[in-house]
This record gives sequence, C-alpha cells and structure tokens, in this order.
Amino acid sequence: MPSTVTIQCFETAARHLSFTRAAEELSITQSAVSKQVAQLEDVLQRKLFRRLRRSLVLTPEGALYLSEARKILAQLEMSTNTIQTWSGQGEVLKVATLPTFGSRWLARHLPAFLEARPQLTLQLTDRVEAFDVHGEGLDVAVFHGHGSWPGLECHRLFGEEVVAVAAPHYLAERQPDAARAFGDCRLLHLATRPAAWHHWFADQGIRSERSYYGTRVETFHTLIQMLINGAGLGLVPRFLIDEELGSGQLQLASLHVLTTPDAYYLVTPEALGEQPHVRHFIEYLVERAQCSALPEPSTP
Repeated sequence: MPSTVTIQCFETAARHLSFTRAAEELSITQSAVSKQVAQLEDVLQRKLFRRLRRSLVLTPEGALYLSEARKILAQLEMSTNTIQTWSGQGEVLKVATLPTFGSRWLARHLPAFLEARPQLTLQLTDRVEAFDVHGEGLDVAVFHGHGSWPGLECHRLFGEEVVAVAAPHYLAERQPDAARAFGDCRLLHLATRPAAWHHWFADQGIRSERSYYGTRVETFHTLIQMLINGAGLGLVPRFLIDEELGSGQLQLASLHVLTTPDAYYLVTPEALGEQPHVRHFIEYLVERAQCSALPEPSTP
C-alpha cells in the first residue's frame, strides 16, 4: 500500500499541476516529489500524469485517484485533530444522517442535547447512498426503511405521510388533475425512491405510464428547492415541508396522502447499544420524535 507521504505528494502535485510548486509547499526537493509519484504509479500500474513540456495534466486514472486520495487525507486530518483535541474527559459520537432529514429535523433537536453534554464531541456526516455502519466506524446512523438490518439495533422514530406538492404558480398555470396522472406536468423524482410516483398512483387505483419518467435528483433538499422555483410536481414527506406549506411557497396538488410501511430509524451496532453516550443520544431523539411525530394513521 502507498504511504501517507506518497499520497500527500501526489495530491499536492495534482493540485498545483507542478512538481516544483508541490516541492515548495512540502519543503522537499522536486526530485523527491517526482520519485514519490513514480513509486505510486508503479504500485497502481497506471499513469497518473501526462508530462508535457512545461506542465502536468492529470490522466483520467489520475483524476479518479485524486478524488479518493483527498478523502483519505481529509479523514486522516479529522482523526488526528480529534485525538489532538481530546482531553481524556470527553466522548466522541459519530453519527451519519440522511441529508435533508438532518438539516430539517435532526438539526432542530441537537442544540439542547449538546448543551446538556458539554464534554461530548459530535461528528455529524451526511449519507445519500447505502453504507456500512460497522465498516465506517459509526456509532449511530439514521436509516429509512423497514426497520430490520442484520447486526444493528433499531429504534423507530416515526413514519411519514407523503404528499404531492408544487409551487402555487405552477399549479395555477396547469390546473393538474391527479386522476389523469398529472399528464400535463413534469414529475420530479428522488433518485433513491424511483418507484415513489408509481406507488402514489397505484394507491389510488390510477394507472400511469409516466410514473417512472421525469427529472431525478439526489436529495430532498434539491427537490424541494426545484419545486419552489416551479420545476414541476414532487412527492415529499409532509414533515420536511411544514414551513413551505405554511408560508405558501408550496401547495398541495392533491388531497391524497400516501402512508408507507417504511419509517425513520436510529440504528447502532449491537455492541454499542449500552454505551452511555450512544444510549443517551438515542433515548433523547426517540423522545423528541414521539413529541413531534405526526399521528399514526388509524387502521380501517
């Protein structure tokens, strides 16, 4: 495996596209930088730079490896800073959350928790794609789904009511008809929920050939901003857009509400469930969720 020094030499040279400037930043010789990069290319069996007459250009492999190298160096820096600033009296809690859930629900409830625990260091990161809680060394994560994942202790927060919304001016211009599957409207999709519109139509007995077509985005945050600006119709959990519905920035395109069996959960590796700082964090958020969650739908 390449050493940290080798990776750092490559990242610096790639950032400057110059061995000379990389050497100046790292306070070593130009030949030392060149040697480290050459050794890295030998390990990878790939050329990372094209060496032109007076400059360097990253190869496609070099650009790909640069992205990974920066993640490695950033993680190393964060871990080093954590240890450097650790007083021996505090605790570190590593939490991963869904981006929009984190900014619109979780962030509201964190200040009071942190105020009561001044010795705790919280490391909060966003995750969109599926990830390994154990492999990434996380203490707690927010998952959305069925509530049963191997090796993880799961604590339900709340379910969600999904509604179809759009900007008022977008609805006024088109007067969309849900019974016609919103045929005159652009449907916006969340990439991680590709079947959302299909389920929403099917729940009403509506057949649509358009339920998988439209614009796809990665996060609810981006989806909500596009909806506000009149990009189309979107399906969004109501609790994420309470403010926008209240202010009139968004409006219901239909009175139908889709309630799915999935819910939001706090998960933690089973081995960590009894650690005090993990347990206190989970208990606090579960209590907050019980106070703020939407009423559960009644069973017919």
